[in-house]
Amino acid sequence: MTVENPDAAVTTRVDIRSVALTLVAAAALIVLLQYMQAVLIPFVLAALLFYALDPAVDRMQTWHIHRAIGAALMIAIVVASVFGLAYFLQDEAVNMVDRMPQAIQRARDGLRRGRGDPPGVLDKVQAAAKELETTTDSGSRNGETASGATRVQVEAPAFNASQYLWASSFSVLNAINQGIMILFLTYFMLLSDELFKRKLVEMAGPTLAKKKITVKILEDIAQQIERFLVIEVVTSVVVAVATGLALWAMGLHEAAFWGFLAGVFNSIPYYGPLTVTGGLSIVAFLQFGTVPMTAAIAGVALLITTLEGWILTPALMGRVAAMNNIAVFAGLLFWSWMWGIPGMLLAVPMMMIIKAVCDRVEDLQPIGRFLGE
Repeated sequence: MTVENPDAAVTTRVDIRSVALTLVAAAALIVLLQYMQAVLIPFVLAALLFYALDPAVDRMQTWHIHRAIGAALMIAIVVASVFGLAYFLQDEAVNMVDRMPQAIQRARDGLRRGRGDPPGVLDKVQAAAKELETTTDSGSRNGETASGATRVQVEAPAFNASQYLWASSFSVLNAINQGIMILFLTYFMLLSDELFKRKLVEMAGPTLAKKKITVKILEDIAQQIERFLVIEVVTSVVVAVATGLALWAMGLHEAAFWGFLAGVFNSIPYYGPLTVTGGLSIVAFLQFGTVPMTAAIAGVALLITTLEGWILTPALMGRVAAMNNIAVFAGLLFWSWMWGIPGMLLAVPMMMIIKAVCDRVEDLQPIGRFLGE
């Protein structure tokens, strides 16, 4: 009869070679993702557009509208919506840029207004810097007279407006080219939807059961991703409209533009709403010049995004598609480090796609459970 010792240590064997190969493969994948971001980001954007537009194209196909025509129509609606939104917001954006120097100057004058009080810290620092500059120039002139050495002054090159416009035009053309390529890629993905499904089903195996399982998995993944994207668009629109109307009622200039920014940055958890709240705080203080009004505008914007995150999104999303906060924040840090601002905007949708795939593939289900709540 053997008696097991409950205090005995539990040991497990670790294959060092397997762990090392996994780490090397992960490092190579990270380097590849960072090196190929100029190619991968358009593919990710096209994939998200595909999943967002594919249900509408499928519905048109049931109405006996050819898939090529339906896909072209949805792409045209997207392009028209983007240009219409840009045309609607361009006046407010230009007005905000034009008004910013006067607002900054007004705030600076308000801070410097003494009302008989002694000079502030900023005035003392500027006066000391000016006195130091005067003393340095005087000493340099005296040194030149005494030693007879020639004083050398290095002048910064003049601002070349033509070079700046030339570089800016290349950046704009590159952005337009990337947008056109994304639209074409999305269009061809919409046309080839059934083709890729058929190829994946053929790769699943010769038996009919495996093919049915593959079709069911592909449909479940597509439905989960499409539902997530629809909810993201709906919540962003709700936040944008509610924020814009609230800021307009409170008298803030360019309320529609700030509502649009609130809707866009709402897709970035934690960091996005805080960024919009910080920007609104600065703009509100420059416009009104009072702390209570600044706090009221920033508080209203933060309250709207908070209510959306606590009430609207959980009610629409459900627990099946929900991700835990640690995984979301870790993914946000990782993708923002990998791809910068585009990675920050695409982090949550990409993680949602990964979770949807992992939930439906048996070997990857532990990863899906780790990402979920």
